[in-house]
Amino acid sequence: EMCSPADILFPIDIKNPRANMDAFFTYGFLERALLGGIFIAVACAVLGVFLLLRKDAMIGHGLSHVTFAGVALGLFLQMMPLAVALAVSVLASLGIMKLKESAGLYGDTAIAIVSSLGMALGIILATLSQNFGVSLLNYLFGEILAIEPLEVWLSMVLAAAVVAVVVGYYRKFMSLTFDRESAQVSGIRVRRLDTLITILASVTIVLGMKVVGILLVSALIVIPAAAGLQLASNFKTAIVLSCGVGLVSVIVGLVLAFVLDLPASGTIVLVGFFLFGMFFLLKKRKK
Repeated sequence: EMCSPADILFPIDIKNPRANMDAFFTYGFLERALLGGIFIAVACAVLGVFLLLRKDAMIGHGLSHVTFAGVALGLFLQMMPLAVALAVSVLASLGIMKLKESAGLYGDTAIAIVSSLGMALGIILATLSQNFGVSLLNYLFGEILAIEPLEVWLSMVLAAAVVAVVVGYYRKFMSLTFDRESAQVSGIRVRRLDTLITILASVTIVLGMKVVGILLVSALIVIPAAAGLQLASNFKTAIVLSCGVGLVSVIVGLVLAFVLDLPASGTIVLVGFFLFGMFFLLKKRKK
């Protein structure tokens, strides 16, 4: 009888879920996936609330296309794709801000231009590269179970940095989000903070691509934040609920992926969507 690669790595016994759960914590790569996923989920959830309230949710989708180009460039140059994608994504976020200011374009128009350019370059580099194969597909669809120790530490440091910056600029971000004109009148450097939020978004996109892949990474930012905003009575509650949804999505999604032998990226997003649906129904019932 033929065995799948997944069965060789970690045998699944569907009839005995408890045995699967006992085995879950015996594999180092699963512990790394869980640790990295938790930090990334928190960073995405915290920033996602600000982006949704600023009506900048589509920036995640746009930067994910640029991240594709960064990954393809990293594989083409035989360098660490995560680091190259991070540099390309940050530069692209600065390019979006420059286009909005210099060309007088709306935010979604600038995002569409830069994301289209990123996808085009990514396709060309992927075609020119002779060894992208499975590696590029892993980044497209996510492969958190294959996350390396160095990537875990890098993800933890960057995720902690994102949260630290948000906490440090919390009041200014709040003012900028809810009353941009008042923030500008009060002396807050609005353009600098806009640039900072865009850079933070690019960092979280790069972090999230290892968890759910480039194609679904925007969901890791949008869905938990949207779920938290359904039941939140204030801004801090929205952030707490968003973080909770993100954490539960990653943890439960990984467990389900392991027990049922399913792709982790898909299960994480589906769990998040299920929680969003529950929060939405609770909000309707509360009203």
